Amino acid sequence: MSISTAAASAFDGTARAVRKPKANWLRDVILGGQDGLVNILGIVLGVIASGGTRGVLLGAGFAAAITESISMGAVGYTSTLADRDYYRAVRRRELAAIEAAPQEAREEIRRTYAARGFSGDLLDRIVDTLTSQPDRWLATVTDDVLHLKPVESRDATRSAVVVTAATLVGHLIPLLPFLWLARTSAVALAIALSALVLFAVGAYSARSLVGDWRRSGLKMLAIGLGAAALGFAIGSVFHSAP
Repeated sequence: MSISTAAASAFDGTARAVRKPKANWLRDVILGGQDGLVNILGIVLGVIASGGTRGVLLGAGFAAAITESISMGAVGYTSTLADRDYYRAVRRRELAAIEAAPQEAREEIRRTYAARGFSGDLLDRIVDTLTSQPDRWLATVTDDVLHLKPVESRDATRSAVVVTAATLVGHLIPLLPFLWLARTSAVALAIALSALVLFAVGAYSARSLVGDWRRSGLKMLAIGLGAAALGFAIGSVFHSAP
């Protein structure tokens, strides 16, 4: 068996399977956790800078933790549903295009795989394989040509739960020290914990995906603490206001 025939056979076997991408858990965890942590740290520093009492700090902090966690979960749910609806609309549009002009649609597949280095008989076999069944053809267009991934309704529920939980945990990290420690010690611990978590999230993201973990961790740390510092600056303005 020639190399091209073997490659075509392997491609034919794998093409029969409909690929189901893994849910992007990491994106949802980072989205919720970073937002919750940075938001509540900014509120905490802002309340302190404005001269707010411990009761005001805890009341504002826990109120924000609950309301924003629910809000972020709702955002995760609706945005995932929007992705699902967009994917379905694109599938309907591409199916109509395949049915209306099949030869042009075949040429689109051919150009896509020719650009990836396939040619000659092997390219012909790939195009024939991918366009031999409507479902496979449509999946190839959405996945390999348009680079879209299917989104199911259950993904919206999963995203909502993960984002809500991650946001709540992110809120609690800088807030809990104020339940047990004096203000100065609590502020120091809240900032230290927040910095550690932000760096760890950035580093883990780079290790799991791509990039230098040190640079990614420092970048996440700088963005998070920089945003929280704005809360302190705003609180200072109100504290000095007559």
